[in-house]
Amino acid sequence: MIVVENLTKSYQRGHFALHNVGFEVMPHTFTAILGTSGSGKTTLLRCLLQLTQPDTGKIWFQGRNLNQCSALELRQARMQIAMVAQQFNLVRRRTALENCLGGCLPELPLWRCLTSQFPASLLREGLAALERVQLLEFAFQRADRLSGGQQQRVAIARALTQKARLILADEPVASLDPETAHVVLRLLRSLCDQEGITILCNLHQVELATQYSDRILGIQAGKLVLDASTDQFSDSDSNLIYKTQSVA
Repeated sequence: MIVVENLTKSYQRGHFALHNVGFEVMPHTFTAILGTSGSGKTTLLRCLLQLTQPDTGKIWFQGRNLNQCSALELRQARMQIAMVAQQFNLVRRRTALENCLGGCLPELPLWRCLTSQFPASLLREGLAALERVQLLEFAFQRADRLSGGQQQRVAIARALTQKARLILADEPVASLDPETAHVVLRLLRSLCDQEGITILCNLHQVELATQYSDRILGIQAGKLVLDASTDQFSDSDSNLIYKTQSVA
């Protein structure tokens, strides 16, 4: 699914957000990335989606080198990758259904996007996606009237309408209460198990990573310091990831 080779990204004054990071993510798996704020987790996901350009290294997705893709090829690859962020990234004045259909906008004519005149087939897909995340009854509710957990589930439904095969989740439960966090992570886990969607999820809570993921990557000061199956993860691994770090 994804192969990362020797990925490095530096910012001013020689600070490395990522330094020589490499790993492989197999299809239909749930991989958690653990690390504190500033460890490089978000930069890594942004590089995978080509929102941030790495200094060096290669990113392979479905056998294609994203670093060498044409604009059209990159657009096609991005249609298979969805980002679910901590901030939800919904249009607050739009309904849950309209936000859900945002995953289809790159495929639609501009006039349909501007007027929200979606084909009936897409409306059905959007409603089905909202039903999948148990929000069908809120389809015509404005996003700013939904709870944080409901908004995050709308963002996941948007990934479903996009027909994404890979979801990059960047701290998707950081703003949620513990009970709602489990609701969202159970949903992501079920999408992996039942729909075959590959999940790569940034987290900082060890207990959530060990409960929901198949595999754990640990990033400390921009370096990959751990790559282990969840059932092999130990307290010493946690200490390795969360020791004091100085990366900006």
